[in-house]
Amino acid sequence: MSSRADRRSSRGTRELARLGPVEQLRAGRLTRRLTQLVGGLVLYGLTLAMLIRGTLGNAPWDVLHQGLAEHLPIDIGTALIVVSFVVLLLWIPLRELPGLGTIANAILIGLSADVFLALIDKPHDLLARVALTVLGIGFNGLATALYIGSQFGPGPRDGLMTGLHRRTGLSIRLVRTCLEVSVVAIGFVLGGTVGVGTLLYALAIGPMVQLFLPYAIVELPGAAPVDVEEAAEAAA
Repeated sequence: MSSRADRRSSRGTRELARLGPVEQLRAGRLTRRLTQLVGGLVLYGLTLAMLIRGTLGNAPWDVLHQGLAEHLPIDIGTALIVVSFVVLLLWIPLRELPGLGTIANAILIGLSADVFLALIDKPHDLLARVALTVLGIGFNGLATALYIGSQFGPGPRDGLMTGLHRRTGLSIRLVRTCLEVSVVAIGFVLGGTVGVGTLLYALAIGPMVQLFLPYAIVELPGAAPVDVEEAAEAAA
């Protein structure tokens, strides 16, 4: 039976580092890491717009964002930003510390999603809608790996999952499932789009992130490592 260390070895030696907010800025390779962080977050916003315009089902949290936008005088991207900062408030009792990537995640994804939603029209052809959905999920996995691999801290929702995991002792998979079922249910009631794309996202995003993440990690020698599989599972 192979260990996690053996599996990491078989994929290469790159590892995520366990860094505090200040250490993230002092760890070096800032130009490469900042470029990758911003690129990953903008790409993430694009993929959310692709899924929304595909109309076959949003990513779980975007069901909630879209539902809120239906009832509030705000765009979907603004709803994403508002929910991100509400989630960050939940970090306080969990004693989670946000990094630069956490704050950038909360802002840039929502802004870029609104920009791309203004540029991408809803296609009428079913094949085009399927293509938008499938490509959106695939590139979302790449975008997630890019921002995690930049080593500037987890996104708001990622940190909530790992924080609850540490505080409750429940598995990340169970915590993630409970959170996403809850936000999908609330978002659906509010008018968010749930469909086959939502299910496909839930099934495919974990393997997609695990596929891309080992290649996206910017190595920071000498830092304490974290488990790559655990980080991928939380982010997915």
